[in-house]
Amino acid sequence: MRCVACGAIGKSENGLANKTITAVKGFLAGAMHCGIKESGKPDLALLVSKVPAAAAGVFTTNKVQGAPVIVGREHIAGGRLQGCVINSGCANVCTGQRGLRDAREMCALAAQNLKTVGVRLPPSQMLPSSTGVIGRFLPMDKLRSGIPALVAKLADTAEAGEAFAQGILTTDTCVKTAYATLHAGGATITIAGNCKGSGMIAPNMATMLAYVATDAAIAPAPLRRIVKAVADQTFNCVTVDQHTSTSDTFVCMANGMSGGRILSGRDLNKFTTGLMEVCLSLAKQIARDGEGATKLVRVFVCGARTTSDAKRAALAIANSPLVKTAIHGGDPNWGRFVSAAGYSGASMNVAKSVCKVGKITVFRAGRPTDVALSKVEAAMRQTEVDITLDLGTSGAGTAQVFTCDLSREYITINADYHT
Repeated sequence: MRCVACGAIGKSENGLANKTITAVKGFLAGAMHCGIKESGKPDLALLVSKVPAAAAGVFTTNKVQGAPVIVGREHIAGGRLQGCVINSGCANVCTGQRGLRDAREMCALAAQNLKTVGVRLPPSQMLPSSTGVIGRFLPMDKLRSGIPALVAKLADTAEAGEAFAQGILTTDTCVKTAYATLHAGGATITIAGNCKGSGMIAPNMATMLAYVATDAAIAPAPLRRIVKAVADQTFNCVTVDQHTSTSDTFVCMANGMSGGRILSGRDLNKFTTGLMEVCLSLAKQIARDGEGATKLVRVFVCGARTTSDAKRAALAIANSPLVKTAIHGGDPNWGRFVSAAGYSGASMNVAKSVCKVGKITVFRAGRPTDVALSKVEAAMRQTEVDITLDLGTSGAGTAQVFTCDLSREYITINADYHT
């Protein structure tokens, strides 16, 4: 199995392999600027399968949900989709009935215009997404002119896939792409995905917008189970600012165009592993690109009575502003890590707990170890920081969470976001 996280994406016309979402057989994509963002950056994106696809998704658990989330839940309920239409720059959240009408119109516009390129589908097989500022209505006049223009640009090239990755971004500083191939069901299967997420990131479903396409043949019911399990172990293990978005959406579409048989048994397990690798790569990319971030942080908790206890302690550490600022400054103040676990509510035997920064043990048996703080400081100053804590209960529960440091730039970005 081969999984690649892409920063710079190869151009197919230059002889490099396409490792974007359009590398998946039967998928077209594209993006353009339709006038929502004042910056002139792409703000409208489309991902379309040439044939109907099995689909599964998970959405935000925030009680304040965007209109596209409400409509998206309705459209994916039957386990089939054929495309996603996404705008960035306006979240279409807290917009009442008008917001719901606008989200449905986005789907209808996409379905109507896709007929012009030979793709026929009902509006109910389009999933809408919107991301950006909350409390503003969609500028539907711009979408009514933009969607037809974008449909005409759809392609299966690397350039089209890269455009799609750009078109879904808001405060992100880079595209987030992952790609994998595997052999299952008698065919070579491709899995590729894009996500966006930099701020308003807290794990309570999936924590951003994420779109994964695959040409595997898989029934909707097992796909639904797999997507939920994968989200719990990847996207739900990311936190930037402990603020669950109103627009969180993670959807996977499987159109079966690899030519292989419907996956079951071991083949289904292979697919699950491939999807897990793609989504884990995307999740890490979100944490690395957290607003104002300079470091990727992995918190691993073990020795917990239960998995939920381990997750509770890991999140307490990862979400602590004191922890995140210490990491930003390279301050070897490991007491913040241990104390955060202590207030998390997880069972903990302090006398048997062990804390490590990187590979350096800093705390054991209720007391600090005899290690030079200069070594700990050196580990803390790396661009990737690992924190490991054994809760000391002798339990088998483990969990990992990905986060980032908290910098002055985070405050600047969010103080000025609305204006």
